[in-house]
Amino acid sequence: MIRCIVLLATLAALAACQSQKSPSAPAGKSAALQTMEQVAIAAHKCWFASKDPAFRSYRFANELNSMSGQPRFLLVPAKNYGGLPALVVQARGPAGKLEAFGPLMQEELGSRIEGDLRRWSAGSSSCSAMA
Repeated sequence: MIRCIVLLATLAALAACQSQKSPSAPAGKSAALQTMEQVAIAAHKCWFASKDPAFRSYRFANELNSMSGQPRFLLVPAKNYGGLPALVVQARGPAGKLEAFGPLMQEELGSRIEGDLRRWSAGSSSCSAMA
């Protein structure tokens, strides 16, 4: 009888020591996906829903559910939705490192895009660097 009690106490102690998942990250969402969700929502709101004239000739193509493990969004020509993207924004790796590339990054608008993406990936949802 004493052996049973000791065995049960030991099992209870072992069960209490098991590690648990961190509650900070939603189940099944990688850091890359979390980063891209935040950035894509802000980009759509600030560049397209606000009807920003700088982005009028582009359309937003969301690819957050990419099976490649690299969630991303594209800016494509408004008159050629199937055309080559002018901008690709993606996050990769366990830390969800944000990358942006494409012809728009080499144009005058590139520095603004870079600043917006940096701000949004840091947690801000503001459309302006001043806010």
